[in-house]
Amino acid sequence: MSSPPTYSSVRISGCWALGTDAGSSAESLDRLYPPVGSTKPPRKRTTSQCKSEPPLLRTSKRTIYTAGRPPWYNEHGTQSKEAFVIGLGGGSASGKTTVATMIIEALDVPWVVLLSMDSFYKVLTKQQQEQAASNDFNFDHPDAFDFDLIIATLKKLKQGKSVKIPIYDFTTHSRKKEWKTLYGANVIIFEGIMAFADKELLKLLDLKIFVDTDSDIRLVRRLRRDISERGRDIEGVIKQYNKFVKPAFDQYIQPTMRLADIVVPRGSGNTVAIDLIVQHVHSQLEERELSVRAALASAHQCHPLPQTLSVLKSTPQVRGMHTIIRNKETSRDEFIFYSKRLMRLLIEHALSLLPFQSCTVQTPQGQDYEGRMYSGKQITGVSILRAGETMEPALRAVCKDVRIGTILIQTNCNTGEPELHYLRLPKDISEDHVILMDCTVSTGAAAMMAVRVLLDHDVPEDKIFLLSLLMAEMGVHSVAYAFPRVKIITTAVDKKVNDLFRIIPGIGNFGDRYFGTDAPPDWSDDEDALST
Repeated sequence: MSSPPTYSSVRISGCWALGTDAGSSAESLDRLYPPVGSTKPPRKRTTSQCKSEPPLLRTSKRTIYTAGRPPWYNEHGTQSKEAFVIGLGGGSASGKTTVATMIIEALDVPWVVLLSMDSFYKVLTKQQQEQAASNDFNFDHPDAFDFDLIIATLKKLKQGKSVKIPIYDFTTHSRKKEWKTLYGANVIIFEGIMAFADKELLKLLDLKIFVDTDSDIRLVRRLRRDISERGRDIEGVIKQYNKFVKPAFDQYIQPTMRLADIVVPRGSGNTVAIDLIVQHVHSQLEERELSVRAALASAHQCHPLPQTLSVLKSTPQVRGMHTIIRNKETSRDEFIFYSKRLMRLLIEHALSLLPFQSCTVQTPQGQDYEGRMYSGKQITGVSILRAGETMEPALRAVCKDVRIGTILIQTNCNTGEPELHYLRLPKDISEDHVILMDCTVSTGAAAMMAVRVLLDHDVPEDKIFLLSLLMAEMGVHSVAYAFPRVKIITTAVDKKVNDLFRIIPGIGNFGDRYFGTDAPPDWSDDEDALST
């Protein structure tokens, strides 16, 4: 009876091939793992939560992240390190997508983007459409892919930007009219048969993995997939395989194996290889971890307030309303009433700072009137949940047909850092003036994250207006230093923030006082969403 196979590691042409070898000795394991009994320091978790469950929830239609994205920028507001890009290459139906899914699940980190090369087939001409219908068009040739669009998309994703991905219909061999949006990648997994076929594309890949699967298995998988999922017949699939798929693998795909950092035989069945890949990616992510709030607390202080700050004039009426909402004895009803009044004044003041141009209209008496009109395209409001949404009614009351977006940012209880959990932004927001709303800003950590999200969606910095009922000088300096063209608008600025990042003298936890909920003992003014 033969002994069970042992896992082995073999160096091949500059890459690691990981697989099984029934005749190999146990010494090969020593090159993969530390000796038994050795003490290895525990790996630091890169996930934002301390739970063992995966930080995502899958439904039939989408994936919902249950852990937030930590800061991907430094206190200067710029991206400090790019997203980590894993390239997965291999033949058609080799199991690349399955391996990618296993890596994502094993990584146990939020905000991983899976990008498939299948989305980037070129738009076919009418003649090519006819060839494709008769299985006479070669989809396995490098020329079938839009490499310019692939490279541009990967570059933007790597830089933390929002991107639009084409949706390809394999039944009609054409791109659909709608596009899907990807954003927020700490890790990008790019998979495709020609993942290593372009020199410029290779430069964007931090780790290159080749999935090596037996050709007979790949053919069986392709038959099952193309017949059941893509509406093909068995004769057409076999014809295409023999005419295009197999020759393309021999000519274009298999030779790229030598470019891989890791070769994974047997695909998803090779759990040892996947575990090693995950360990390597974890070590790379640890190097990318940032501490933003602590840096903000010690930077840019004792400077004069920036010129981009506009504070609502402190009239007796405004100061009287501040007196009421700051008073701890004020009832919830009065707190809400006078907060809404201040919000309305703040919104009106902010709108007066928008760009206007001269225009002439004719009055009912037939006379010309030299007036002014808003010179932008559209105004969009974005609230930082949950306190920021209390300002939405005031904005809607004075801006007809205003579009509203939301961003959910919460403070991680263990690290003290803000984390992005959710966002919903209107389409084409990059062309709008954006009113970003949060009721209190202390260190500015959450506000900076929200501004960074808008910039990543191509909103010009000088078109962002940050509105808050109350800000601390620290938060003003932090936002203004990182984003010097963002306009900061508030009704009052307090001088101090204590060790718990609470504004002094402050207003309390605005969200809890407004919604009537109880604040946890470690809340911070910077993020009322902590108590949701």
